[in-house]
Amino acid sequence: MPQIKPRKLTRDVMARMSPKQRAETARSITCGETMLEAHWVWFDASMVDVIDDLTANNWDHVFVINHEGAPQGRIHAVDVLKLIARKKVNRDIAWMHSIPAQQLVNLPPITVNMTTPLLKAGALMLTHDLNQIGVVDEDGALVGVVGHNTMARHMPKFIL
Repeated sequence: MPQIKPRKLTRDVMARMSPKQRAETARSITCGETMLEAHWVWFDASMVDVIDDLTANNWDHVFVINHEGAPQGRIHAVDVLKLIARKKVNRDIAWMHSIPAQQLVNLPPITVNMTTPLLKAGALMLTHDLNQIGVVDEDGALVGVVGHNTMARHMPKFIL
């Protein structure tokens, strides 16, 4: 699913806006305009596949999606490390091949729609202590992600 075309909000455009227009524009920026590509694995991928994706791509998290593309949860790298550390006996890699990614998910994902205002997504991230939040299309399929870096890239121009 392609990203919604972002608006060109240059310094000159922003300088010509009144404070009220700047506030309205800040509230109208959507997640679909600003989202980044989401990191994901299929729900039936093994724990080894998850670890390979996390380490090979230097990711700190990965979304687990079903065959329709709907997010089932999110796996953080630290949670995988904690699970491995708790495995007291036989730390060989064979047991990791039998654990599906779905079993590594401990909470259902919190998502927003592409039309959700970016500020609302930021408020949800703060409320639930998340670094990133998944963005879904009208069918509920994962199409992107919005994070603190997205907020930092798009919101300061309205404040300064």
